Amino acid sequence: MPTHPGLNAHLTVHHPPTFHLDITLKATPGEVLALLGPNGAGKTTALRALAGLLPLTTGHLHLDGHPLENIPPESRPVGVVFQDYLLFPHLTALDNIAFGPRCQGATKQQSRATAKSWLTRMNLSAHADKKPRHLSGGQAQRVALARALATNPRLLLLDEPLAALDARTRLETRAQLRHHLAEFEAVAIIVTHDPLDAMVLADRLVVIEQGRTVQEGTPTEIARHPRTEYIAQLVGLNLYRGKSTGTEVTLSTGQKITTAEHLTGETFVAFPPSAVTLHRTRPESSSARNLWHCEVAGMESHGDQIRADLKGDLPLTADLTTAAAAELNLHPGTELWASLKATQTHAYPA
Repeated sequence: MPTHPGLNAHLTVHHPPTFHLDITLKATPGEVLALLGPNGAGKTTALRALAGLLPLTTGHLHLDGHPLENIPPESRPVGVVFQDYLLFPHLTALDNIAFGPRCQGATKQQSRATAKSWLTRMNLSAHADKKPRHLSGGQAQRVALARALATNPRLLLLDEPLAALDARTRLETRAQLRHHLAEFEAVAIIVTHDPLDAMVLADRLVVIEQGRTVQEGTPTEIARHPRTEYIAQLVGLNLYRGKSTGTEVTLSTGQKITTAEHLTGETFVAFPPSAVTLHRTRPESSSARNLWHCEVAGMESHGDQIRADLKGDLPLTADLTTAAAAELNLHPGTELWASLKATQTHAYPA
């Protein structure tokens, strides 16, 4: 019987009384897949089902053409990097990594040789004899990754692999993790809620909401064509859905958005907050085809800019510099006008 390399899974897990996971995941060897979604979407449930820590209600789980549904977790060719790493506190970094090969039947000498090789690849040779409490967060993450890879898994699962790190360490460790994943020859799946981790580390994203896949594609495709409010917020866009006739999209509220694209039927319109221009008085002459009366509902720092949440004719977000916010004297309750050029929108079929 021929085998099909990679992952082919239909994961159905029912948690009475309300939650039901039903997603399909397919990935080829060498591909990195990221599962994204809000809290409670089903990401961790999917990971636990793949690892064998949670039984499937129905569906199937095939890896390299072999069914795994009835194989116990310890016998699956699966490596897991947990969010908190779960290193054995009483073992050194070397022995933590050697643990997997030893469980697979390798001798103590063979296991330690494998572990030393992985320590070298992770640039951790100088920390071989350290126990987890003496390792930095980034070092512990790499030891956990090496421990998972030392068993030569055909499926690598990473649960929020960078969540426990501070911002500076996270930046460096993300780059190192990207390098190691690029060298991994089997399937890797990352569970994360951080869009930057997903965009940098993954070849393809699967976005889950309420136990269902709502969008799937490359990072570029997802960022360019968000299809739910959650995804739009994730990639930093204003998103609306309406019916298009030519270059005009009519929303369910009756508001209209003029775009540069000619479309017919159900349409999404997206644009970045930076494309919105704010005015204290209605502009007498403007090249913008879109103009709405709004009120500032809230403000917050967003990088080196101010992000204003606006309510009114069209709820939206707008980014502006601190100087511009001061000049407009913005504060919650401020009434103003928001304008948007049609050429700064992006419309696509719903």
